[in-house]
Amino acid sequence: MSLHNLTNAPGSTKNRKRVGRGQGSGMGKTATRGNKGQKARTGYKQKRGFEGGQQPIQRRLPKVGFRSKVEKPYVINVERFPAIAELDEITMETLATVHKIKGQHKRVKLIGKAARELAAKIKDERITTSGK
Repeated sequence: MSLHNLTNAPGSTKNRKRVGRGQGSGMGKTATRGNKGQKARTGYKQKRGFEGGQQPIQRRLPKVGFRSKVEKPYVINVERFPAIAELDEITMETLATVHKIKGQHKRVKLIGKAARELAAKIKDERITTSGK
């Protein structure tokens, strides 16, 4: 294949529109801007999202999409899993033997009436209980 006679396919390129170059060009006089008005003037600029005085769509719609970066702990109700109360000491490893902790949770919170009595058994700072 020769690299010398490379040309564009017929009809694949167009000349750009040259506006404001006199009446003979077909784009003279108003230079495709229409007649008068703000948009016909030089230096015209409109605010982004401006809808002619109507309340813009980004202000009409509710705010959406906040996600907290603070990770919530995985919550276990001790009353539903009595095997937790029977453990000698409570760590993440011993909890995993009696209750399947879903996903990659870094912290666990024990709730329920019996959770307060278990506070002395907890040997892992990643595990907390409800109440004081």
